[in-house]
Amino acid sequence: MLQTIFQDVLSYMDAGGWVMPPLVFLMLLLWFAIGWRFVALQRGTRRGARNLLIRIEQGKKKNLHGVLVEAALKGIELRDSGVRDLRSFLDDAFADTEFGIRKFHALITTIVMVAPLLGLLGTVIGMIETFDSLGDMSLYSQSGGIAGGISQALFSTQMGLAVAIPGMIINGILARRQKDIELELAQLKDILCAERSSQPQEA
Repeated sequence: MLQTIFQDVLSYMDAGGWVMPPLVFLMLLLWFAIGWRFVALQRGTRRGARNLLIRIEQGKKKNLHGVLVEAALKGIELRDSGVRDLRSFLDDAFADTEFGIRKFHALITTIVMVAPLLGLLGTVIGMIETFDSLGDMSLYSQSGGIAGGISQALFSTQMGLAVAIPGMIINGILARRQKDIELELAQLKDILCAERSSQPQEA
């Protein structure tokens, strides 16, 4: 069973020409990046920024894990440490978090754009070879004839779209989640700075 599936995959890749291995590599890279971003964009809680801060300060943080929770813990620690320019320290403390939630977004977008074009390139090359073979009538003697040659040339386009379409959909979902987290990180900074300014200043 597995051997038959493996042979079918090899036949499919061989039919698509030399662009198929790069497309498979891009597919693996795409799903690695998607998986990484899916893990990195876990909020850790469904609560808003203010409610999250209240919950942490009440000591109810045992089962909270995620990017927002980690940022809130850093922010509370800085707020309570007595640093003067809290906003600047929060910007620095949240920099790694903000970088982490953006990581691989550009890579996924690039793969989604490149994969269909690479598949189209494979199809163009295959079509050129198909029509060149008409000159010596060799294609007529092959199984499937002209239709078979054209169908093989379209395999690479099919593969390119199969890589790009799911990646584009999931990337859009993750980009929206990233934007929401960025907004909540900004809210955390505003709330922590407002709480600092409302505290009585030491003489």
